[in-house]
Amino acid sequence: MTRPKAASRAFIADLKVGTQIRFDALCSPLIGIKPLEPPPDLGRYRGLIFTSANGVEAYRALGGTDQGMCFAVGEATACAARAAGLVARSAQGDAGALIALVTASQNPGPLLHLRGTHSRGDVAASLCAAGIETDEAVIYDQPLRPLSSGALAALVGPALVIAPLFSPRTARHFVHCHQGQGPLYLIAMSRRVADELADLPFNRMVVAAQPTGAAMKKAAWDTLDLVAALEAGKGAH
Repeated sequence: MTRPKAASRAFIADLKVGTQIRFDALCSPLIGIKPLEPPPDLGRYRGLIFTSANGVEAYRALGGTDQGMCFAVGEATACAARAAGLVARSAQGDAGALIALVTASQNPGPLLHLRGTHSRGDVAASLCAAGIETDEAVIYDQPLRPLSSGALAALVGPALVIAPLFSPRTARHFVHCHQGQGPLYLIAMSRRVADELADLPFNRMVVAAQPTGAAMKKAAWDTLDLVAALEAGKGAH
């Protein structure tokens, strides 16, 4: 797992609940979450926008209040916001779905998008273009981290590795860090993520049906089933 530790552990826990296949989990976050400055005065805004659970984590770390409503890009982000005390509406998709959800809402603005240094989708600009007053504030950075020694060793083989990648930036960094020739099965959250992984030596790559956590888990379960079947076939010979 290459996400920040909390997100990786939650993903792994959900995977283990949904399958009887045993696997060893290895966390090697490729990005860190570094809170920067507190958000501006929120008094003038009707709601907040979060495009990552990391944004909610940074918001809480910077002393954000536990009142008010927000729009969230997906269910994992919405769950994090609800845990922080906010009333969250989930777009259950990507930035495009989030923009569609907000524009379909009645009198949603003014809004404030709390995001990281590296962000995709131009949410605030798109909403402003649609006539919804939206500001943005960068409240955290996402510094890149190297693969751990354990992850590098695993990628050498001989054990098979399944690697879910959740963003084009982390996928690109994974390619840069990768040094092994071991059997590798990739799970990409979107076609853009898959494009960044195209030059890697891999056995198989699956693109999630939707850019959501639920679709990534489904792709991971399917990949585990496939790998288990392949291993069982080898043992039968």
